[in-house]
Amino acid sequence: MSSKSKSLSNKSSKSQTIPNTTRVTRRKSTSNIKTIPTPALKKSSCSNTQSTQQSNQTFSCFDKFIKYLISFNKLEEATRAKLRKENPKKNYSNNNYRINIPIPILEKICLKTYKILSDEPNLLRLTSPIHIFGDIHGQYCDLIRFLDIIGLPPNKQFLFLGDYVDRGDNSIEVIALLFSLKIKYPKQVFLLRGNHECSQVNDAYGFKDECVERYKDRGIHIWNEINNTLRMLPICAVIDNKIFCTHGGISPHLENLEQINRINRNVEIPDRGILCDLTWADPKRQRNKWADSDRGISYTFNEKALDDFIKKMKIELVVRAHQVVDDGFQFFHNQKMVTVFSAPNYCGEVGNHASVMKVKSNLECSFITLKPVSKKIKKFKSFSLSKQ
Repeated sequence: MSSKSKSLSNKSSKSQTIPNTTRVTRRKSTSNIKTIPTPALKKSSCSNTQSTQQSNQTFSCFDKFIKYLISFNKLEEATRAKLRKENPKKNYSNNNYRINIPIPILEKICLKTYKILSDEPNLLRLTSPIHIFGDIHGQYCDLIRFLDIIGLPPNKQFLFLGDYVDRGDNSIEVIALLFSLKIKYPKQVFLLRGNHECSQVNDAYGFKDECVERYKDRGIHIWNEINNTLRMLPICAVIDNKIFCTHGGISPHLENLEQINRINRNVEIPDRGILCDLTWADPKRQRNKWADSDRGISYTFNEKALDDFIKKMKIELVVRAHQVVDDGFQFFHNQKMVTVFSAPNYCGEVGNHASVMKVKSNLECSFITLKPVSKKIKKFKSFSLSKQ
């Protein structure tokens, strides 16, 4: 969600009923969250001489690894409490909490996720019910807050719209958990590519620095390994042939959905073209259907361009992320498009709410919303606020 210019976001519009079969309601905001109890975990070895025993042990260790990652907020609270008890005069509020994830584990989950993603098309065909997440941007504790409320697969199905890394302090944890969930639940967890899933972008907005800071002389290696997997992420999804989902926006070069599957996605995101627009474009109230974006890349598009796209693709709703919106979600053009943003108090300074969109089996849509919590200002400030 990076940008080369700075503007202000506006208030989101009130929920109304979307025409035809897709309906929208708003769920009450959640500020007091009860976390799911997680058992204490110990390190265990996954090596065994027997192949069957090794497989079972590996699966057991993998389950424990996921549970350990999900217990992040509890571990952070316990660690801070211990530090305050040991040294009550010292202020630990500005200290970052991170999980030390060994390099071999990251390498293995990157390789396994790469293989799974390689078998998926550019355009995913999904069915409801499903929860749709917007930008996360390394705000791992907030991702866990959402998962505590929503629950986990296999009882839930997730679609993530991209921008997992950069800005926040815990991009490694975000990647480790999402890749692990994709490995364990490949038919319930789906990950799309955002504009920050590109080494040319996450080289500059914090992810590369985080890798080097945490893994020292092996940091560049880890950064490259993760980016190699991120390049294989699918680009778009269609839910029940009615709801089109992508990270950024629509493209003037896209004539039909089949074109998406003909794109070579295993590349750096180019400066122009369909892949660029799907990860970078923004809606905007403007006179022209298409205009050059203030971001310095791709386009902005107006209501008429959106109408043409919806008619051409025979869909009813476009769901995208890519922009900070005050309420965590914001409609555009009579609820024909909605922006979903899932990082509350973005960069520790914006003060925005965050939302996840819930789509029921009857295509009724609602939003699970988190209020912003007080967090320290991040190292990388936001230059991606945008007005629709």
